[in-house]
Amino acid sequence: MDPRPGDDQAAESSGAADRRRVVRDAAGTAGQVLLAAALGLIIGAVLMEIAGYDWTRAYQGLWLGAFGDPWSVADTLASATPLILTGLAFGLCFRAGYFNIGGQGQMTVGALAAVVVGAYIPVPTPVAVFLVLLAAGAAGAVWSLTPAFLKATRGVHEVISTIMFNWIAFYLALYLAFYSLNDPQSAERTVRVLPGVRLAPLLAGADATAAIFIAAGIALALYWLLWHTPWGYEMRVAGLNPSALRYAGASPVWTINWTFMLAGMAAGIAGATQIIGRPPTYALYGDLSNLGDLGFDGIAVALIGRNHPIGIIASAVFFGALGSGARMMQIMAGVPLDMVRIVHGVIIIALAAPEVWSIIAKSLVRRRAARTEPVSAQAPNSPARR
Repeated sequence: MDPRPGDDQAAESSGAADRRRVVRDAAGTAGQVLLAAALGLIIGAVLMEIAGYDWTRAYQGLWLGAFGDPWSVADTLASATPLILTGLAFGLCFRAGYFNIGGQGQMTVGALAAVVVGAYIPVPTPVAVFLVLLAAGAAGAVWSLTPAFLKATRGVHEVISTIMFNWIAFYLALYLAFYSLNDPQSAERTVRVLPGVRLAPLLAGADATAAIFIAAGIALALYWLLWHTPWGYEMRVAGLNPSALRYAGASPVWTINWTFMLAGMAAGIAGATQIIGRPPTYALYGDLSNLGDLGFDGIAVALIGRNHPIGIIASAVFFGALGSGARMMQIMAGVPLDMVRIVHGVIIIALAAPEVWSIIAKSLVRRRAARTEPVSAQAPNSPARR
């Protein structure tokens, strides 16, 4: 039977309404972010004025240090690269209703895997880079499986288990960096990865490499997965209503494991980008200083990016700009590093606060619904109410 013309018109009208709704929601979110950013900048300016510093010169230095010339842009992108991936590690799990605080540990084991594969497996360059990324992603995914399994089978809260695994990864990396992978010629770091594995800078004298394209490509792939595949739909349903997921016949255990594996993969590759894609070290320092707190910073990146892969890319670039512009704020306006960090913190809090409040509000609504559901779900004439 041929479809009626009216059915086609109704479907087209519904599709147009959906597109308008998506555009309206995106515009509203962008407006909230811009308003929060303006508020953070204003508060930062007030703090610098009270402390006796020229805030106009400071913000001018921030802009020039982040985007003033091609080298500044490259440094901003280099700083943003691992943050895109660690932000995805948190944001992806949050979309599915879980709090993955283990991005730091997953990134650390990914960096270890990158050192082992990149330093000891001599293969042609394209194959070597692929093998390093594959090993790092697999290491991060495997590291995330135990917390996911404990959550799915024993109800162990993922915040507790992932934080514990962060410390296990930290001390494991310290031990291996000093006793198994240490470079005999340079005691402060591990062996370097082979020259064929190292990603060349996009601009001579800058830190940005092709790793930025790898990170952005993974973010776009995860966006497609979340909104254009049945697996992504299950993950989003799990975050919105786990009961609906079970009612539809999907497996919550599979969803938890699948989500954490993807998140761990992204964080593991973040560790690899710091080894093969961040000159000039191409190794892991014994104190893990070239990893820093990138795994924890990814949480703030995800919150500012509203836990959306595209938003996380923009948020990571913003974080990278804050880091790159900090030096010029000190040089041009004489703002000490502590004040620079205070200003950056105020801006980050202002940007992340709306999403944090949204998370708290949704959590309160779910708890209230969970308390009232057993009573309201009973029929008036059911045996339990007679």
